[in-house]
Amino acid sequence: MPPRFVLSIDAGTTGNRAMLFDRDMRVVARAYRELPVSFPRPGWVEQDALEIRDGCLAAAREALAGVDPRDVAAIGIANQRETVVVWDRETGVPLCPAIVWQDRRTAEFCGTLDSAFLRRRTGLPGDPYFSASKLRWIREHVLLPESAIAGTVDSWVLWNLTGGRRHATDASNASRTLLFDLRSGDWDPELCALFDVPPSMLPSITPTGGDLGASDPAVFGAEIPIAAAIGDQQSALFGQACFRPGDAKATFGTGLFLVCNAGREVPVSGELLATVAWRFGDETTYALEGSAFVAGAAVQWLRDGLGLLASAAESEAAAESVSDNGGVYFVPALSGLGTPYWDPSARGLFIGLTRGTTRAHLVRSVLEAIGYQTRELVELLGAALGVPISELRVDGGATANRFLMRHVADVLGIPVSRPEMAELTAAGAAGIAGITAGMWSSREDFAERLGARRRFAPSGISRDAEHARWREAVERSRRWAS
Repeated sequence: MPPRFVLSIDAGTTGNRAMLFDRDMRVVARAYRELPVSFPRPGWVEQDALEIRDGCLAAAREALAGVDPRDVAAIGIANQRETVVVWDRETGVPLCPAIVWQDRRTAEFCGTLDSAFLRRRTGLPGDPYFSASKLRWIREHVLLPESAIAGTVDSWVLWNLTGGRRHATDASNASRTLLFDLRSGDWDPELCALFDVPPSMLPSITPTGGDLGASDPAVFGAEIPIAAAIGDQQSALFGQACFRPGDAKATFGTGLFLVCNAGREVPVSGELLATVAWRFGDETTYALEGSAFVAGAAVQWLRDGLGLLASAAESEAAAESVSDNGGVYFVPALSGLGTPYWDPSARGLFIGLTRGTTRAHLVRSVLEAIGYQTRELVELLGAALGVPISELRVDGGATANRFLMRHVADVLGIPVSRPEMAELTAAGAAGIAGITAGMWSSREDFAERLGARRRFAPSGISRDAEHARWREAVERSRRWAS
């Protein structure tokens, strides 16, 4: 009997998820391990690379419990991007904490970079968000042996799944490092020299879907082919079946990421990021992307940092308990501002507080800010494409919040479409792995199995005035830390 399942490992920022899908893209099993994040200094964001590894493997083993690993056609990996791990090639032991994509410690150095040059070469500006300056910082501050190697989280997971036999990354992740030339499709020696990163430390670059090795038999009890690795946002783009140029999706997770299929030519934009969507064989599909660093993370901060919520789900009822935001606006610059500002010195801001401000107003203003960020990105994408976006496909954990989805539809003035399956990041990696392994005959065959969607239509109430007011608040938050 041919294999019946595909295993997807989604190594995210706040947790590691494993999902087992059958041929009809039904979820047969799922498991999750929360992933701690530490903030040792202001602007620093770190994780324990061993906790990333252990969480991924534990979730995968739980999802596979009771399943013969020989019934699994392939494994697909999706991952938080830009986060850097450095480990010893000989021992497999991490040599320092992983520096997370939200980390801003290299902001001063990045301020010296020629962003125009970097955009032409890589599609990305010189910002601490991306991997290269993080790796440079590690090389300056950590005594590394000659056997030190580096990679983004996909490389680290792949290394551990294969028992240290494969040090590789896919093109979508490589394109997020500031070390990758979009046009040559490979590591750029000039950029490696600029960031003082020896190319010998870096993983080989593979297609997104293909032969990435196999899991070590000791990991799951038998070898399972690894047939996909892809950055989480590109994975969600694939999971949303955005296969045609102009198809766009927004993922509401830790951050907010709007990504659009840009076709086979390298796109050019002065404000949006140009990146690799995926590569199959020698065929590369590119994407345009807008990135807001904090979305769902702001709700998590209300819960864990301020104690205003017992759970993230409670935010919906809190926001709906008041008729408006009470004149309060929130700027979620907790890790600086991304697209279109690229201001690492911006800081989070509540403004408009009065004696009448309540907990509910604060919660509502945080959710509303996510909607206003979405509008910023959608308008930029429409301008880059030359045509407005007529409908926005959405996914991610925060899309379960119905208040937020209705607010986003109102702010944009267009319908918002949410699939029944919220975990489109995991689904995308599963789809690529399954197509590569022959579980599905084509992308269209895969897309037909993704299920129904729910549409949130705009109410017709204009939110232009509130959005303009929020833009004023954004300007007041900028350049604060500088």
